[in-house]
Amino acid sequence: MITRPFGASGYPVAVIGQGTSGMGERRSARKDEVAALRLGLDLGLTHIDTAEMYGNGEAEEIVGEAIAGRRAEVFVTTKVLPSHASYDGTLRACEASLRRLKTNYLDLYLIHWWSERHPVADTMRAMETLVGRGLVRFLGVSNFDVAQLKAAQAALTGEPLVCNQVLYHLGARGIEGELLPYCEREGFAVVGYTPLARGGYARGVVAQIAKKYGRTPRQVVLNFLTRRPALFTIPKASRPEHLRENAAALEFTLSAEDVARIDRAFPPPRRRRSTRPRPGAAARSRPPSSRARA
Repeated sequence: MITRPFGASGYPVAVIGQGTSGMGERRSARKDEVAALRLGLDLGLTHIDTAEMYGNGEAEEIVGEAIAGRRAEVFVTTKVLPSHASYDGTLRACEASLRRLKTNYLDLYLIHWWSERHPVADTMRAMETLVGRGLVRFLGVSNFDVAQLKAAQAALTGEPLVCNQVLYHLGARGIEGELLPYCEREGFAVVGYTPLARGGYARGVVAQIAKKYGRTPRQVVLNFLTRRPALFTIPKASRPEHLRENAAALEFTLSAEDVARIDRAFPPPRRRRSTRPRPGAAARSRPPSSRARA
């Protein structure tokens, strides 16, 4: 797997990692989910992204099981819910995530999206405290627009922001207008989630380009979405064949002509769009259960 410097941190991180949204929601799937993450690690997909929200804390437990005995090779990211993002709440949430992940540090800690309840200055102060205690290596945010990024940056006194994680797929290219250029100027890594969306790319131009290179449509999409140095992506995959496709998605280079063809087929919006989650997202932000905290 190809790695590149992760924003201003300079730390080498796998360009294509593994997402875990949706994991931990069915107990019967746990064994397969752990196995999928482990196979991904074997294939070099060593950036694993999770959150306290996913599976009500269960996804972090699954990640903890998957990385047992392999912690040093994994770049682990998790997120604090906006409802927990007070100073003390952020510290407690991080400590709970560490227990579920069965690790003594996080590589990257993010606030999941902008909090309307707690000042971003309190969240950033807590994150800097976590770095000072050796519990977190790097700080970032998720679903922040440019104004929110500037507010988070201004709140930090010593540690830099290194990442903004945002929705990015062929049908959601709004970040390319203002947000991505700002992140590139500021030295942020931009991690795109849900890169494969609901499919819809398996026919037409993408399929034609895939055939030209002897690749799959999935690989063409991931290749396109990581074509700029700041870009990383975290597709979720549970099927071994999809994990193998993901791991090989950067083993070829799209020509300028083919990039232009994809641009024409899936143009970015002319109007700027918010990177913020849909209004219903807050309804999914219930805290991990007391059982999951144990």
